[in-house]
Amino acid sequence: MGRLIVISNRVSVPSAAGAAGAQGGLAVALNSALRQQGGIWFGWSGQETAEFTGHLDMQRNADVTTATIDLEPQDVEEYYNGYANRTLWPLFHYRIDLTEYDRNFGEGYERVNERFADAVFPLIESEDLVWVHDYHLLPLGSMLRARGIGNRMGLFLHTPWPPTRLLTSLPFHERLVASMLEYDVIGLQTTEWLESFLHYVQKEMGLKVNLDNSIEYNGRRVVARAFPIGIDYAEFQEAACGDVAREACQRLKASVRGRKILIGVDRLDYSKGLGERFESFSRFLADHPEMAGNAVLLQIAPPSRGDVASYQQIREDLERKTGHINGAHADVDFVPIRYVNRGYPRAELAGFYRAAEIGLVTPLRDGMNLVAKEYVAAQDPDDPGVLILSQFAGSALQLKDALLVNPHSVEHVAETIKRALDMPLAERKRRHARLLESVREQDVLHWLEQFVQVLANNERDAGMPPHDQAA
Repeated sequence: MGRLIVISNRVSVPSAAGAAGAQGGLAVALNSALRQQGGIWFGWSGQETAEFTGHLDMQRNADVTTATIDLEPQDVEEYYNGYANRTLWPLFHYRIDLTEYDRNFGEGYERVNERFADAVFPLIESEDLVWVHDYHLLPLGSMLRARGIGNRMGLFLHTPWPPTRLLTSLPFHERLVASMLEYDVIGLQTTEWLESFLHYVQKEMGLKVNLDNSIEYNGRRVVARAFPIGIDYAEFQEAACGDVAREACQRLKASVRGRKILIGVDRLDYSKGLGERFESFSRFLADHPEMAGNAVLLQIAPPSRGDVASYQQIREDLERKTGHINGAHADVDFVPIRYVNRGYPRAELAGFYRAAEIGLVTPLRDGMNLVAKEYVAAQDPDDPGVLILSQFAGSALQLKDALLVNPHSVEHVAETIKRALDMPLAERKRRHARLLESVREQDVLHWLEQFVQVLANNERDAGMPPHDQAA
């Protein structure tokens, strides 16, 4: 097996000291794989340049080589803010009402993917495995094929895949999916998204899908599979048991003075259902006035994509709802919603999770949602909290012992909050034990190994049926 060439929109550069403490679980896992197997992580630096030159900034940190390029402001506006986040992101999350179709966005998306292809092409050696990540770079594989790359290439999509009727609203949708079929392996988060993808290629492209979910395309065999992503369980457990987490837990508990804590941790995004969550909590307080001064919702929501109008709007809406709810239910020494627009290191988050009696994870649509898994991993097994999880999160298919809710139903979520707070210890422990087993066994390293084994055409070792080498 050759090196691993990871390509993503942004690159997470590891630090020599404590990379895991500052990075998400995906970055930790990919950095670990690159250290073990050798290779390069390539992507956009996050910086802008007046004129695109294709200059590569090569670095080596903590035994991982990274390569990044800068983009022009027009690239960022059309490719990132435009097609990626105003066209594909809302469409893939079933928000066709927010989806914008602009020819300039599409042209910028293809231009930046071509620039990625030109820049990474010289770095790829004949035996390397190429692993492309997410909706920003769907056509990159076909562009690398056009430049003569014959390597095994895989794509992993971290978002949902929309139903065919929604996807066909996208101009040139068939061309986009055809470009994806130049990969050897296409990975999605869940069987639901996989089935939606396979339905599209059968109905709209007339392609044959085999019983093992592989696709016959231009004389080649493209493997499409569900690879549910997990957290770095061992690393997160270590963080949850450390001094930083312990102090964060104690600080949060002391600040609420014996009140029950509900916690939500989400990027500030309309797909996360934060407005509906706030309304559900308000309904809970109204329906149970005895709890009005005894329950606090801590919502941590770091801003994202601030240059996109819909994200500016959701921030304004949430600030208005927070003020209204707090005005209705607050007292001189108490506010029911603590709404925080900043991020925290993962060790601190682990402490906050552990302090909370309820983890409130209620996205309207989510590819997976790792916050749900982090909440489970952070709990005290002898006195665990309760996970309330949206049935529309990809993780709901694995975490069946959570309390599953319809986040669109304010009444349902409010009733479930009361049920969670009243749940006996024996039931909490029983549910948590089963949730923890799933989180532990299907962690991010399991996900990584499964995908790379299939990508390396070594399916027998991955527990998959063997197949003939693709033509």
